[in-house]
Amino acid sequence: MNRDLQGRVVLITGGGTGLGLGIATELGLSGAKVAIASRKEANLNNGLTHLRSRSIDAFAVVADVREADEVAKAVDSVEARFGPVDILINNAAGNFVVPAERLSPHGWTSVVGTVLNGSFFCSREVGRRLIQQGRHGSIVNIIAAYAWTGGAGTVHSASAKAGVLAMTKTLAVEWAQFGIRVNAVAPGPVETEGASRQLWADPDERERLLAEVPMGRFGQVEEVAQAVHFLVSDGAGFVTGATLTVDGGESLPHARLEVVDKLRKNPS
Repeated sequence: MNRDLQGRVVLITGGGTGLGLGIATELGLSGAKVAIASRKEANLNNGLTHLRSRSIDAFAVVADVREADEVAKAVDSVEARFGPVDILINNAAGNFVVPAERLSPHGWTSVVGTVLNGSFFCSREVGRRLIQQGRHGSIVNIIAAYAWTGGAGTVHSASAKAGVLAMTKTLAVEWAQFGIRVNAVAPGPVETEGASRQLWADPDERERLLAEVPMGRFGQVEEVAQAVHFLVSDGAGFVTGATLTVDGGESLPHARLEVVDKLRKNPS
């Protein structure tokens, strides 16, 4: 394993399970000291057990990213344990499929608060400290392809992710002069326990979604984690304000793909 992140301090929100834990594992195995944050202590405990079983120097902090004061206290805790944060991964999210007219005000504010407000509160806290300390750093925001397109049943999440996309570009411009790079990763359908349970539990729905991916399969957590690794590495030192889409081609226009496939099978 490449130890290119040796000595770096990483904070990952929503880092106790799923994609967040996969990113924590990837960066930790690359030498980083990893702090994971979540509202749910049980998830953090399970995540710590996994990370430490891989000999990763890991720390957990309970925090609700929707609350700016909790974010500040969480960063204080990470600094006390590991030192200043070099890398922030805004991964905390919430999503469920619901028709827009049935979405409650609480459901809207909960998802937007976690995804958009939480990403800003964390970015602001880490960015402010990096600027004050005169240190360079990297922020990666986890969004989704439907931040551009929207998606039926996801008005809360799509709106929040679109806001994070705009925030990514804005902060990239504002903070470039301080050596702080801000990028995003937009995963497509990825095999996680949460996605399998909430988004494609129905076998027919799973097959329908799979048919929309030109590469013919769902992504793996490790593939998204490796994309994040690239963006926080020195190899991406001249990359900021960019979004790396990791979706097997799902977001690409492919309306005429069936026509081309028929031509391959029946050449004239």
